[in-house]
Amino acid sequence: MRLVRAGVATLIAALPVVLALPQFFRWLQTKDAIRPPEPLLQHLPAMDLSVPLFVLVYGPVLFALVLLWGDPHRLVRAMQAYVLLLLLRMLSMALVTLETPPDLVSLHDPLIQVFYPGHEPYTRDLFFSGHVATTCLLAWAVPGAKARALLAGAAVLVAVGVLVQHIHWTVDVLAAPLFAWVAWHMARRTAHWSMGTDR
Repeated sequence: MRLVRAGVATLIAALPVVLALPQFFRWLQTKDAIRPPEPLLQHLPAMDLSVPLFVLVYGPVLFALVLLWGDPHRLVRAMQAYVLLLLLRMLSMALVTLETPPDLVSLHDPLIQVFYPGHEPYTRDLFFSGHVATTCLLAWAVPGAKARALLAGAAVLVAVGVLVQHIHWTVDVLAAPLFAWVAWHMARRTAHWSMGTDR
């Protein structure tokens, strides 16, 4: 029963965060932005990898859900970690608002684009990369060394893809695994508090 309550509470907590995203992105657009040091992008050709990136992000999500379904405590912890990751990302983007990378090729993601103002791709949701961070988070969340290695490999491919498409700066990609790790370990505490376990 405690597990069910924790799962429901996590979904309820996620709702205002998700609903706040369009307004948050709209506000972010009005902020002054900075251009970070960039050692890599100018050496990469800008290419549209929207379809491969869609598969590399949402394929692991489905794969992880199948694996976590058999361990509901770990599933709820992963859900809590994702909510924390969203909050960390909103905070980091508010504190470190970056300019759009040069030669950006718009990412066409029909699931994420519903959160953009006017359903237009948004280009300042940069520090840190949500695509890379989410895939890294899944790699920590799933049970089993082989599954983790597979998802870690997917995270590397996503990182390369978002750089080749010029939708992120190098610093966005390098920071993403760290923030994912922080969210997963913060969720240890929330899971212990809400379910009495930190699996």
